[in-house]
Amino acid sequence: MIEIQEIQQRVDEALEVKRSMAAQAEFLQAQALLWAEVIRRGNKIIFFGNGGSAADAQHIVCELAGRFYLDRKPVPALSLTVNTSSLTAIANDYSYADIFSRQLEGIGQAGDVAVGISTSGSSENVVRALEVARRMDLITVGFTGRKGGAVKELSDHWLGIDSEVTPRIQEGHIFAGHVICEFAERELFG
Repeated sequence: MIEIQEIQQRVDEALEVKRSMAAQAEFLQAQALLWAEVIRRGNKIIFFGNGGSAADAQHIVCELAGRFYLDRKPVPALSLTVNTSSLTAIANDYSYADIFSRQLEGIGQAGDVAVGISTSGSSENVVRALEVARRMDLITVGFTGRKGGAVKELSDHWLGIDSEVTPRIQEGHIFAGHVICEFAERELFG
C-alpha cells in the first residue's frame, strides 16, 4: 500500500535539497558567467552522463541550443549521449568506459567547457572524459552528489548536491542547470 506520509516524506526531501541550493548561489552565478564568457569567445559547452544524468545532459543542452526564456540565437552546446551509433561503436570497439572520452577527444577544443554529470561521482566513462578534457585544456565542471568521488577531483568547478539519494541529486542537477541557463542567457542576450 502506498502511504501518504511516504509521499509527503519525498516532497520534504526534495524541498530540503532545493533549500540547500541557496548555499550554492555563488557557484551558480560563477557558472552562468563562465558559460556566457565561453560562448562569447566562440567556444562550446559539452555535456555527458549516464542514465538519468544523460537525460539531464540533453535537457540542459536543449535549454542552451534552443531557448530558455528569451527568443535569441542558439548557443553552441551538445551532449555526447545522443549519438547511439557512436556510443555503441565505441563501446563495442574499445569499451563502455571510453564512450565519452573518445568523442570528446574528437570534438573538444581548448577553452570549451566539459560538464560531467554523475550522481556518484565515480562513473568510469565520465571520469575518463574529464581526464581527457583536462589534458586538452578544456574547463572541467562536475555535477555530483554530496561526496563527489573522482569527478570532484577532476573538476575545475564542482557542484555537489547535498544528498546521497539518486533522484534527489538528479533533481538538484536539473535545478542548477536551469538556474545557470537562465542567467547565462540573460548575460548573453538580455
